[in-house]
Amino acid sequence: MPEATIEKTGTEEQGTPPVAGQQQEKARSLWSDAWGELRRKPVFIISALLILILIVIALVPGLFTSVDPRAADLRDHYLTPPNYGHLFQGDWFGYDGQGRSIYSRMLYGARASITVGICVTAAVTLFGGLVGMLAGYFGGWLDALISRITDIFFGIPIMLGALVILNAFTDRTVWSVVFAMTFLGWTQMARVMRGSVITTKASDYVTAAKALGASTPRIMLRHILPNAIAPVIVVATIALGGYISLEATLSYLGIGLQDPTISWGIDISSAKNVIRTAPHALFFPSGMLSVTVLAFIMLGDSVRDALDPKLR
Repeated sequence: MPEATIEKTGTEEQGTPPVAGQQQEKARSLWSDAWGELRRKPVFIISALLILILIVIALVPGLFTSVDPRAADLRDHYLTPPNYGHLFQGDWFGYDGQGRSIYSRMLYGARASITVGICVTAAVTLFGGLVGMLAGYFGGWLDALISRITDIFFGIPIMLGALVILNAFTDRTVWSVVFAMTFLGWTQMARVMRGSVITTKASDYVTAAKALGASTPRIMLRHILPNAIAPVIVVATIALGGYISLEATLSYLGIGLQDPTISWGIDISSAKNVIRTAPHALFFPSGMLSVTVLAFIMLGDSVRDALDPKLR
C-alpha cells in the first residue's frame, strides 16, 4: 500500500495524469491511422505529387526553362501560337500580346501565387487558431468579445474588403496582398478552433490535468492543442487553394499584384482582350491556376476524409 501511494505521488509530481497519457496515445493513434488511410488513397497521392512538382517549380523555375519571362519581342513573337516541336522551350506554349514566352511566365508565375497561398494560410491558421483557442478555453467575457469581433469581420465581404485595403498601398507586392487577405481571412479558423477547443476542454483528461495542478499553458499546449488541431488542419488545407484563386482574382481585377511581379492573374487579365484571336494566351495560365487550386482542394478533401472517422 505505501509503495502504491509513493508511485501515485510521483506521478502527480510529474504532472502527467494517467488519463492524459492514454489520451496522448489515442491522439498518436489517430494521426497514425490517418496517415495509413492517406497512403491508400490515389487521390491523395496524385494531389501530393502535383503539389510537390508545383512547389519545386515555384522554388527553382530555372530548372525547367532558360527563357527570361520578362523578355519581350513584339516584332517576331507577337501572339505567336504554340510550337510543339520544341519541348520545354520558350515557344512551347506560344507568346502573349507583349511578345513574352507564356511557358516561361507560367512557370515563374507559380512562385507568387503559391507564396501568397502558403503565407496567408499559415498566417490565418496561427492567428485565427490562437484567437479561437483563447476564446474557447477561457470563455466568459473574453469569448463574448472575440465572438463579436469575429462577427464584425464576417460581415465584410473578403473581396470587397481586400479591394479597399489594397487601394491604400501604392506598391502592391506579395506581402501587401498577404496582409490584406490575412486581415480579413482569420475568422473562419478562429471559429473552427473555438468550437474544437470547447469540445476538447470538456474531456476527462483535461479535467484530470487541472485537478493535478497543471498550469494553463501546459494544459493548452500539451492536452488541448494536439487534440483540437485536426479540424483546423483540414480547413486550412482546403482554404489554401481558395487563397491562391483569390490572389489571381485580385490580380485579374488590377488591384492585386502588379508588374514587374509575375502572376497568373496578371497574365489572364492581359489575355482577356485577345481571347478570340489568340486563345492560347488565356488557356495556359488559367489552366495552370485551375490545376493548382484543384490539387490543393483534392489534398484537403483527402485529409478531411482521413481525419474524420465518420467519413471512412
